[in-house]
Amino acid sequence: MRIDDRFLDEIKSRLRLSDVIGRTVKLRRQGREYVGLSPFNKEKSPSFFVNDDKGFYHDFSSGKHGDLISFLQETERLTFMEAVERLAAEAGVPMPVQDERAAEKARERADLSDWLEQAGKWFEAELRRPVGAEARAYLLKRGLPESEWARFRLGFAPGGRTALKDFLIAKGARPQELVEAGLLIAPDEGGAPYDRFRERIIFPIGDARGRIVSFGGRAMDPQARAKYLNGPETALFHKGATLYGLAEARKLLAAAEPGAPLVVVEGYMDAIACQRAGIASVAPLGTALTEEQMEALWRLHPEPTLCFDGDNAGQRAASRAMDRALPLLKAGRSFRFSMVSGGKDPDDVLREQGAVALKTQLAQTEPFVHRLFVRERDLEPLDTPERKAGLKARLRAAAQAIQDPDLSAAYRDDLFQRLDEAVGAPTRGERRVGRPGGGKSPQRWRDPRRPAYEDAPLTAEGKAAGQRLKRAIDPVAAAVASGALADPARLEPHLETLEQQGFGDPGLKALAGEIIRVRLDADVLDRDVLARHLASGGFGALLGEIDKAAALSGAPFLNPDILPTVARSQWSQAFEALTRMSALDDAIQAAKSDLDGRSGMEAIERMKAERDALKRAIGSGTVWATGES
Repeated sequence: MRIDDRFLDEIKSRLRLSDVIGRTVKLRRQGREYVGLSPFNKEKSPSFFVNDDKGFYHDFSSGKHGDLISFLQETERLTFMEAVERLAAEAGVPMPVQDERAAEKARERADLSDWLEQAGKWFEAELRRPVGAEARAYLLKRGLPESEWARFRLGFAPGGRTALKDFLIAKGARPQELVEAGLLIAPDEGGAPYDRFRERIIFPIGDARGRIVSFGGRAMDPQARAKYLNGPETALFHKGATLYGLAEARKLLAAAEPGAPLVVVEGYMDAIACQRAGIASVAPLGTALTEEQMEALWRLHPEPTLCFDGDNAGQRAASRAMDRALPLLKAGRSFRFSMVSGGKDPDDVLREQGAVALKTQLAQTEPFVHRLFVRERDLEPLDTPERKAGLKARLRAAAQAIQDPDLSAAYRDDLFQRLDEAVGAPTRGERRVGRPGGGKSPQRWRDPRRPAYEDAPLTAEGKAAGQRLKRAIDPVAAAVASGALADPARLEPHLETLEQQGFGDPGLKALAGEIIRVRLDADVLDRDVLARHLASGGFGALLGEIDKAAALSGAPFLNPDILPTVARSQWSQAFEALTRMSALDDAIQAAKSDLDGRSGMEAIERMKAERDALKRAIGSGTVWATGES
């Protein structure tokens, strides 16, 4: 929208520059001007001047000069439109609209925003009522004191099916409005809408200005299908364009020393942990980092730090972020990478070691080019000329993906130099790595830039994982994977589950991750495109094993003569059973490691009973009987 100069003048006429700036800078009167310490540089003698009559500020220490709008842009990292909207609201001047349709949509969004705000206050109140006792205990156990709950507007959604709905309707809301705001679910088969969030700790999701646009919920029930649940896409909330904690991160950056990091973490609690430690931090919302989110990050920081978990899911997320970022990289616009030690996440480090330790670990970063090289190098051993040539081809393709020609050439040179060091003779500064104390075992060369943890011996868990991958693929899981590859549209309603649990077999995790990766780069999953991608990506042998194992499953949905609607229903039953069983296994292991008295044992036994029932249903074939009608 183009903003008329008369509208801007109206805002400026209603707000005194010294009043707005005086909220963040301590000013004192000096003649017809105000003077204070620079908000842009650290200084002992004031060199920052504000002139209300002329409507501008000037900072002699940095040379910055501007008006109301530019001050908010500089100090709070707001866009021009965000700064105008903030000041217009403060001045009591309605934003101009271009036509009646736009005005109607603006009113509708304002109504949805109001109900989201009301819901946020209700969730906050519920956390402090008796019904929120278990949620309060969980937050305290996670090291999040009550004094911090209001800062992040944490709340609780009780278990009633219509508790929030009844509250908001009593306030004047219409059910359809609440569905459009993402607060209620309207059943596909008809019937009255009901609360989306139940028995969950609530994390409000805000826009860049801190206004609530949706909610995320963490399940209190260990058997819940989804541990974390975000609201759906709405007129206010676009998951791929929103970052959790962005408004608070802006404040922290504005108050920080020049060069302070902006850290991207995986979840709500990690973002909160970083912000409690004084580190500007945000989190994507259960999806891979998108181009829109990257652009938002670069508006705040030239090199945000990506700190994803060290597990397979976290490394897949980091890899997808690299692929999406490559075409967008420019001079002064990149990412760095960091990983907290010991397989922990930022929340663990803050709770166990404190803020200083967390800041220290997150300050240990690696450049984008290094992580890119390590990813490509570690895809396969470099023990033949063909594999070395394959690595060189991958590195060349990665550099060519960068659209900026100068940076593309620089990356190519850097990556090829690293390749020469990896496969050629050792260079100065490298050292041998062999058996402790010497010995005659073969030795290999180690690049000193390579993190030490990459040379650590394989852990017991790693060896166990390797053994699991060597076993034969479960026939039913193979059948479900085969059915998905034959009809990828079946996966669309189950993408989040697929990313979390795969196809229910550890041997198929990599395949599930690659399918998710393809889906994120396309609007829909096309069968032929997916097949070509997998065949060219080194999955040919695995696809052959899947076909062999699937033939032993007896799965009726693989029969080409069956009705497509029946096949899809049976496939869904099998997929949900397998992934539910996998989730139960994970939950049982987690519960065992965090056992809490008799109630904890009872929960484990309930989960085991459900898991065993699913195993029997899968083994007997009754799991697809429910899909025959």
